[in-house]
Amino acid sequence: PVSQGEHFIMKMLQWGQKHFRNCCFLNSNQTTHDPYSAFEQVLALGVGEEVFSNGEDDFLQLKVFSDKHPDWLFGFLSYDIKNQLEHLESHNPDGVEMPLMHFFLPVVLVFPYPDHVRIGCLPGYGAYSDPARVFHSMDRFTWSPSPAFAPVEIQARVPRERYLHQIGNILQNIQLGYIYEMNYCVEFFAQDAIVDPLALYGRLNELSPTPFSCYYKLDEQFLMCASPERFLCKRGDKLISQPIKGTIRRGQSPEEDERLKEMLFEDPKERSENVMIVDLVRNDLSHTARKGSVEVEELFGIYSFRQVHQMISTVVSCLREDVHFTDAIRYAFPMGSMTGAPKVQAMKLIEKYEDTQRGLYSGAVGYISPNKDFDFNVVIRSV
Repeated sequence: PVSQGEHFIMKMLQWGQKHFRNCCFLNSNQTTHDPYSAFEQVLALGVGEEVFSNGEDDFLQLKVFSDKHPDWLFGFLSYDIKNQLEHLESHNPDGVEMPLMHFFLPVVLVFPYPDHVRIGCLPGYGAYSDPARVFHSMDRFTWSPSPAFAPVEIQARVPRERYLHQIGNILQNIQLGYIYEMNYCVEFFAQDAIVDPLALYGRLNELSPTPFSCYYKLDEQFLMCASPERFLCKRGDKLISQPIKGTIRRGQSPEEDERLKEMLFEDPKERSENVMIVDLVRNDLSHTARKGSVEVEELFGIYSFRQVHQMISTVVSCLREDVHFTDAIRYAFPMGSMTGAPKVQAMKLIEKYEDTQRGLYSGAVGYISPNKDFDFNVVIRSV
């Protein structure tokens, strides 16, 4: 039994990242509308077996690694793995340089609950092999509150004039019929900034609690993510993808909130944008689905978050028995909500009109369970 709450969560995270080179914390922030979520929170810590991108066929790498380790695995896939899947290239600068892929076998796995904690340990790692010793070490750890934030100067990588010019080019491609829609992203950055990544994640999650929030540490590289979007989930032989297209602000009163939700639901531009990606996802899932099993479980669902309402659709399928679960991810990656339609042509134009590589942004973070279920988010709204 533990006295639970955010205090214990932050203590657990501080202890974990101090003792382990790999740290992945997945946090659903008490989401109540997700029937496919398997747990509220999980912390995975690793110092042992891991796999990195080889730059050639990362999904094959993941397949081999997961077959070798039929256990919990945690990791990420970066957007530019697309170059291994299609005849695409990425030559724009990358200021962050996260690996294309990283997965690790956790030595310590922690599931916090409101009044207790479950800890699992991998044998053969000394003091980290005993759940009781791990818990007592964690519980005795001196937790220090988040430090004050020093001012950080955020800059846009793309000047406003160039941003508008590129939008004009993209619109011309739509008008000429090369694409139907495209997700155009620009990078914001700060140089010589001194920040505490864990404190930054805590502040981000406080301001924007989302169902696919995560904190990821790989040596001295970090991801702080407040994602509301699921990329792909597997439950038994069922695959679930939930693309988000359509956003509107929250209201100042319950009555205004309801009016804005109705506006979002009825907006023809948002509906057409959403349904194009739904069709794209249906096509992606069809590559690995049992015949006739691809269905739209919910179209144009309106869901409320701290700052915005979102239009979310749910597409499902049944995975064929002869298909390895990693191939289900391969054929759906990257997620259509972050590319556009048609997907390959949109990705070509993304490379042409964006000024930096996306890297881990527009990628996915998640887990694979021992029974080969998995759940991956979309890396957006992230530092």
